Parts: sequence; structure tokens; C-alpha cells
Amino acid sequence: MHAPPCHPERSEGSVFVPLRVALQRFFVASLLRMTGRRASLLRMTGGGGRALAVVAVLLLAQPAAAQRAVFVVRHAEKQSESNEPGVPLSEAGRARANRLAAHLKNAGVTAIYSTDFVRTLETAEPLAKALKIAVQKYSATGTDGNPDLKPLAARLKAENPRDTVLVVGHSNTVPPLLKALGCAEDITIAASQYGDLFAVVPRGSGPPVLLRLTY
Repeated sequence: MHAPPCHPERSEGSVFVPLRVALQRFFVASLLRMTGRRASLLRMTGGGGRALAVVAVLLLAQPAAAQRAVFVVRHAEKQSESNEPGVPLSEAGRARANRLAAHLKNAGVTAIYSTDFVRTLETAEPLAKALKIAVQKYSATGTDGNPDLKPLAARLKAENPRDTVLVVGHSNTVPPLLKALGCAEDITIAASQYGDLFAVVPRGSGPPVLLRLTY
């Protein structure tokens, strides 16, 4: 395929728009038509540059006052099968945490949230150090002891109304958080599954777009 002639600008009514922006808007429009009008789940392998580029392009379609995006991950691999709060990451988990930091260090993340577990804090730590920001802790359980992520979803919107944030959680807290953020899809995370990187991208109206990336 031959590339079209490159012109510096194209007119859009009385406003001149750079060609690259026009192409990005066309891509966004095509992607949103593909996902439909509801919250839609897109699966993409490779959580690196290409996948995050899709997130960046989606952000161009947002109104300026909207929250940019919420990245949600389960903690990386842990050292044992115990669910105690003090269980740290394994060597493979530390490598994955570093990989997460490499993928998100240029994604515009300005806030990081984690439960008060060693393994979630260690998953967030490499990115927090790279960006020189403190990790904020949250509780994922309600008064009945069951996962309740609605307070966190409200907190994210209140504290970061125009920001891109990362939330590190657990296999049983990530799905309800996605629901609390407005995503309609039923997400399950197997006990042995650690490579998911979810990106929730709000729209100007209607439910958000949900991307399930891998890293």
C-alpha cells in the first residue's frame, strides 16, 4: 500500500486540523463504531507501545474535562499460594512489576493506588519510583468483609477528575472495580493469571471503553 501524499494541514470547516490528528480521529471513530455504544471489551496482546498507542488515540476523542484513563492490574506473581497480606512477590513477579513500569512510564500516569498488601505495593513500586510519586492506599472491602470497590471508584473520580491513574488490586477485586467504573463486561481472572492490564477509557457520554491488554 502506498502512503497518501503528505499535506501539512486539512481544513475542517473553518478550522485547520493537522493531517495526523485527522487520521487519529478517523481511527477513533472507526474503533468506537466497532465497539458499539455500550461499554466494550477489546482484547489486545502485547501491553507495550502498540497497545498503549490505542489508549492514547482513544484519549483524543475525550472532552477536556473528562477523566483520562484508569489502568487496573492484579498484583504480579507472588512468592507462595498464601493469601496473607505479608506475602511478597516472587522473582517472576518482580520482573513483571518492572515490565509494568516500563510499559506505563510514558503513559501519563499521575496517581497510583494499591491495597495495603506487600505484593500489591511491590507491584506498584517500580512505576512509583520511576515517576517519583507516592502510592496511595485503599481498602477493597466493605463493612461486611466482601469486596466493595464503589468507594474507590468514587474516590478516583473525586481526586483525579482529569488524570490517568493506575490501580493495583487482586483477582477478586479487579472485576468489581471495573464494574464500579461503569464497565458492563463480566471479567474473571484465574488464580494463575497475572498478565492482564485493563484500561478503562471514559467517553463523553455513555459507558467507557474497556481494553484488556497483556504485558
